Amino acid sequence: MTTPDKTMTPDDVVGQLRSGMTIGIGGWGSRRKPMALVRALLRSDLTDLTVVSYGGPDVGLLAAAGKIRKLVTAFVTLDSIPLEPNFRAARQKGALELMEIDEAMFMWGLHAAANRLPFIPVRAGIGSDVMRVNPELRTVTSPYEDGETLVAMPALRMDAALVHVNRADRAGNGQFLGPDPYFDDLFCEAADRAYVSCERLVDGFGAATVAQSLLVKRHSVTGVVETPNGAHFTSCVPDYDRDEAFQKLYASTPWAEFAERFLPPGGDEKQYQSAVQAWHEEQK
Repeated sequence: MTTPDKTMTPDDVVGQLRSGMTIGIGGWGSRRKPMALVRALLRSDLTDLTVVSYGGPDVGLLAAAGKIRKLVTAFVTLDSIPLEPNFRAARQKGALELMEIDEAMFMWGLHAAANRLPFIPVRAGIGSDVMRVNPELRTVTSPYEDGETLVAMPALRMDAALVHVNRADRAGNGQFLGPDPYFDDLFCEAADRAYVSCERLVDGFGAATVAQSLLVKRHSVTGVVETPNGAHFTSCVPDYDRDEAFQKLYASTPWAEFAERFLPPGGDEKQYQSAVQAWHEEQK
């Protein structure tokens, strides 16, 4: 049997998306985000998106560009910089709708979607303000002897998911080399389509490969994109750490000024990487 070649470019991926879609973005805060794919989204005319993310600069960039209609998240942070400035500005202006939930509720929402369930009963959220700020959430009563009241966490079903891994093959199998896979495999399984960017394409994974590092399986992947340094400026351990100096620049620079230099109209990923390199040369 011939293994399908699912390789694509970032623009190919965005070409399969549409305004109004629900898009999941993997990674965690400012760690291993599929930033090359996010930058491709920024260059597109897509808008009115619902974004599902353990948020970091992916959310900040898309919010600054006016791409997000609704955000589903447990937090939005740059990790070493606690508050993501562009998200905060958008939220303070009321520029987007927000569903803010507990980290565990988010995870179980992904599990529900991955298993094609309408919801999963969870204890997370009980007794907290999560229920107050999300009045659409419902509770259910256990049908068993305990009769416990639980939150019915709805499935976080997505039209498409974008994730970044260290290595991938052309069929769509993805490998994590860092210490934490976050929930990228669940994002892929919870979406109708999933697009995986990677630091490097490989021809296959040998017998010595640790099976637990191959959590993203080809059956749930629609396309694969080789994007070296594609998580920049977030970390992609062990390939590289977060670009802290550039992240500080991003957090302290007005959006229009940042976009003009690093994300100009008509640019591409090569132009972005060259602009970043030039900036670093200026700092020496």
